[in-house]
Amino acid sequence: MDVATLSQGNRQEPMDFEIPILPYSLLVGQEMLKLALELAYIAPRLGGVLLSGQRGTGKSTAVRSFAKMVYGDLPITLPINATEDRVVGGLDIDKLMQSDARWKDGLLVEAKDKLLYVDEINLLDDHIVNIILDVTSTGKLEVQRDGQSVRDNVAFTLVGTMNPEEGGLRPQLLDRFGLMVNVKTANSKNERLAILENVLKFEDEWTKKQATGESAFLNQAKQSYESTRKGLEQARERFYDVDVSPVLGNCVALAEVFEVEGNRGERVLAMAARAHAALHNRSAVTSDDLRIIAPLAFQHRRMGVDQNPEANWTQKDERDLEQGLGRESVD
Repeated sequence: MDVATLSQGNRQEPMDFEIPILPYSLLVGQEMLKLALELAYIAPRLGGVLLSGQRGTGKSTAVRSFAKMVYGDLPITLPINATEDRVVGGLDIDKLMQSDARWKDGLLVEAKDKLLYVDEINLLDDHIVNIILDVTSTGKLEVQRDGQSVRDNVAFTLVGTMNPEEGGLRPQLLDRFGLMVNVKTANSKNERLAILENVLKFEDEWTKKQATGESAFLNQAKQSYESTRKGLEQARERFYDVDVSPVLGNCVALAEVFEVEGNRGERVLAMAARAHAALHNRSAVTSDDLRIIAPLAFQHRRMGVDQNPEANWTQKDERDLEQGLGRESVD
């Protein structure tokens, strides 16, 4: 099918659903998953999002739907067996065989200004994960090999997914991710029914659109997610205008309450809360922003997380959060 596109800066916007990916506006539930993706887009320096959950919980679908909405294309996907050359770049082997020493960019450069998706990131070599996280946090790629030095500004949104039943990430790597979401299976009958109805309706309508070129259902879904995308872009533009200073003491206090290791946790909490306030078009961050964001920023940074791959957030954590929000600062 011939797909017309509309250029918007670095974004190529498809004019219709040429790839059968469930539109973002049709995703049911998983509010924290969607929120984490949106915050990482608003504030790219957060350091990426880790989605942890069992198979079949919609992690991959949500990531692809989100990338399609904000970037107009599917994410750049890192294969589980990716080598360092494939990730950061290296000499083009095919050209080298022809005595032509030519550099070939890796997936990190391909992902520039897009979304980089790493499925089963817990099964990827730690060295490769470290490289990806370094570039994510700095926005810089520097490679020195084969007698060549390559430097590039590389900014992208990183999303990794994992099934905790297959093992977790080392705490040092977990801490490098800005936000973490525990993705749970929808258990309520109504929610499961809504998911099933939306998926089947989309499949029917997508097939119909391929045959007839028309689908009022998909047009409506597109209009809905276009409104969401526009709101995200506006939030991204006003991010630095949001005043975070009123809650900085609370961020430090909460880091102490949850015994967060290192100092990255309170920075991520402040930045993500700022993005949340920008998303809701507010000029300053409030304790309500911290209340919503704290589990995403802290659950994977606490002591003993290596013994609890799921990094579950409990009712006791909720009580501690409420108590911590009553403290303005630490001694």
